[in-house]
Amino acid sequence: MTENGAHGPIHQSRQAPSKGASNVSDSRPLTTSRVDPTSCREHSDVHKRSASNAEGEISPYQPRPPSLPKLPKSNTISVSVEETVRTSRLRNSQESLSDPVETGSSTDSLSEDQAAPDPGGFVPIRSDRDSMTRPRSAVATGSPVSRDRGRSLSEYETRPRSQQSDPTDHRARPAKARLSPVRPTGTLPALEESFASATLRAAKSIDRDCVDYAVLAGEKLGERLPRNLSDSRHLDNMGSDGASVNSMRSTYSVLSPIRPQDVRNRSFLEGSVLGSGALLGAEELDRHFPDRRVGIYVATWNMQGEKGLPSNLDDLLLPTDSEFAQDFYIIGVQEGCPDKKEWETRLQETLGPYYVMLYAASHGVLYLTVFVRRDLIWFCSEVEHATVTTRIISQIKTKGAVGIAFTFFGTSFLFITSHFTSGDAKVYERVLDYNKIIEALALPKGLPDTNPYRSTASDVTTRFDQVFWFGDFNFRLCKDRVDVEAVMNRTVGGEMGPLLEHDQLCKEMKEGSIFKGFQEAPIHFLPTYKFDVGCDIYDTTSKQRTPSYTDRILTRSRQADDIHVVKYTSCSSIKTSDHRPVIGIFQVKLRPGRDNIPLGAGQFDRSLYLEGIRRRITRELKRREAMKSQSSSSICTVS
Repeated sequence: MTENGAHGPIHQSRQAPSKGASNVSDSRPLTTSRVDPTSCREHSDVHKRSASNAEGEISPYQPRPPSLPKLPKSNTISVSVEETVRTSRLRNSQESLSDPVETGSSTDSLSEDQAAPDPGGFVPIRSDRDSMTRPRSAVATGSPVSRDRGRSLSEYETRPRSQQSDPTDHRARPAKARLSPVRPTGTLPALEESFASATLRAAKSIDRDCVDYAVLAGEKLGERLPRNLSDSRHLDNMGSDGASVNSMRSTYSVLSPIRPQDVRNRSFLEGSVLGSGALLGAEELDRHFPDRRVGIYVATWNMQGEKGLPSNLDDLLLPTDSEFAQDFYIIGVQEGCPDKKEWETRLQETLGPYYVMLYAASHGVLYLTVFVRRDLIWFCSEVEHATVTTRIISQIKTKGAVGIAFTFFGTSFLFITSHFTSGDAKVYERVLDYNKIIEALALPKGLPDTNPYRSTASDVTTRFDQVFWFGDFNFRLCKDRVDVEAVMNRTVGGEMGPLLEHDQLCKEMKEGSIFKGFQEAPIHFLPTYKFDVGCDIYDTTSKQRTPSYTDRILTRSRQADDIHVVKYTSCSSIKTSDHRPVIGIFQVKLRPGRDNIPLGAGQFDRSLYLEGIRRRITRELKRREAMKSQSSSSICTVS
């Protein structure tokens, strides 16, 4: 074969050999000792015919190179270094010509090569190490394709710069070696029934912080997990807008791209429930809450004005028997500790960096604090609060109520914590306290009423979709202490019906004189008042107060079955007060909203957030130091 074959350097001028020229022009010695003479003659004849076609004779068909001689299976015949180099060049050239994606030549040589398709199929080329199939293309020395490839570079350079291909185009990459796929040696492990990811769901696991309430139930029933932010549907819904899909994925991650025209036209002063792109609309709501339910954690506690706080509030906010953390944490305190800021810092330290304090309000020693999962703060409206005192002298702020109101998506919430008049026989005064609060609590102020046709001016609880009222209502059990303790001793399995038959609040609610439209979950815990501080024994003082259910959590919703009770119990591990805290976990139905709701713009108490994180870090460092010192102080003895 001639040195100026199809795969020589393309920048050198090539001239087809004459009809009588020799097939071998390289004077370097060959290392091949045995070559089939018949195969050599076939090569010589083919190249002569190719050379004659190159001088002007038109062949009715595209010339084809003959099949290379088959090497024996044994490795007794060696191949020359020069032949190996030419074979690799031939292989690379054929790959670049046959592969439309990995072409290293200019567009001229490609178009001419594609204009004369190879009718001959594939010819196997075998070596002593591998075996692969290559397309049979025009690789002879005098073929028109070879001559055109030789002059393709010069034509490319003479073109205008606008017609030259982009060197960074991924379709013009040089040919690369292709390795055979690696196959596993053993069998692959079987996949589980549900292996979908549940990342970035709005409902949270205490430890993993990414699983919804219905995930475990859905897995047990074999249901498919709902899609979320990490799903590929957001990439599928992307509009190209003249850009490639790869570019959008790398630029916008999983978020849908925003077109400039949408930015120009979108107004958040007025929105629609069904509007595309509405921040509080149905599309955004379904993305964060596929089942349209949000988790609410409510805690109420009469702290008895103690200065010393519990060493750990995990049992109050993160009980071990709860599998999931919630989206909102609302904590109401009566007779709170003197240092309100310290109390809020302890709450932030307990909830950690996953939550931020949305709002806090107080009325004397009544504290109401709202924490929200930080991912959801953008969907909260501005927060409003109001206070009411039930004392005759308004300066005394030990009895009364604090209310906080806001809108989340299209659902309005009202949280009230209150402290009613104390005394076993003062039922009427407590009813008066309730009536004064619902009439005087001035909410909402600037927030729009989501359903004004069902609102009443004389009752604040009718002006919101979901209402949670909790606190120390001071309603007692109308029974002697001896009888109450006897009933508690006979109680089996948490059945408190015999006790609740004597409860003042249950009686007044049945008569309709208080908490109209409110519901309370069944009670399966012991009375939360009154204990001796630091123990589980009820009042041993001279007054011998009767144990009672003074601390309660009640709910009201405009639509039936909007509030589902998950848990309603007391926290018996916190004993720094004569009251036991009462906690309730709820799942609340959400509805899409309009963008005309004034948003809170993601505001929260940043200094409190940073202080809580700092304390958590300090606590963790101290714990590790204690473990380190404990392990280093151990003494080994040899007996």
